[in-house]
Amino acid sequence: MHFLLTNDDGIDAIGLKALSAAITEAGHTVTVCAPQSQQSAASHHLTLNAPLMVRETPWEGGEAYALAGTPADCARIGRLLSGQPIDFAFSGINNGENAGTAIYYSGTVSAAREARMCGMPAMAVSIMTGASWETLMHLGRLAVRIAEKAARKELPRLGLLNLNAPALPADHWRPLTLAPLSDACYLDSYERRVSPRGQSYFWLEAGLKIEPHRPGTDMALLNDGYPVLSLVGPYLEENGWITENLQELIP
Repeated sequence: MHFLLTNDDGIDAIGLKALSAAITEAGHTVTVCAPQSQQSAASHHLTLNAPLMVRETPWEGGEAYALAGTPADCARIGRLLSGQPIDFAFSGINNGENAGTAIYYSGTVSAAREARMCGMPAMAVSIMTGASWETLMHLGRLAVRIAEKAARKELPRLGLLNLNAPALPADHWRPLTLAPLSDACYLDSYERRVSPRGQSYFWLEAGLKIEPHRPGTDMALLNDGYPVLSLVGPYLEENGWITENLQELIP
């Protein structure tokens, strides 16, 4: 299999290197196209009004390119840079989980979503902060095994896989679990300050305040030591809520 690999932590991120190593260890080939700098929380931003400068960079086990663009840009441009068709696209391994409502902010998940929208089966892979190289490699090997199976099946249209893991040593992990996304929303706010010139500005508060996670959701299980796999994004083909609640407005 030939893999496209990107992320939102940038071309020098250790998680990117671990996932690439797991791909080549399994006998597959890889093309890496990742942002030249950190792009966390970039969501699904695409560059529309600036050139996307690219440079080839040395890479053990494959070809790699650093792009002056967003994670979603990398998913698009990576296809063009690859010398062969892409069988599967990975985004990660991200330093920090991308579960629950974090997927709406995540550049990691958005790069996988853009790959899926470009016709490639795709998976976002993330881990809680503080993971060792050994734990990153264990997660990378798990991701590759999942991808090898998933590539033989057709994912739902616009559906992508989202894999998250605890940063615990692998022998402390509980079994891989399937789970729905947590719907807990972030509660953090901003601190307002005034510059020496009298201009107001805002800093996002430190820490990630969030509502409690419902039991059985991805974040709740992740906090209990389970690696969690979820299917994200297939569009519903009905508008049941609208027909139930707003029918009088529909001609």
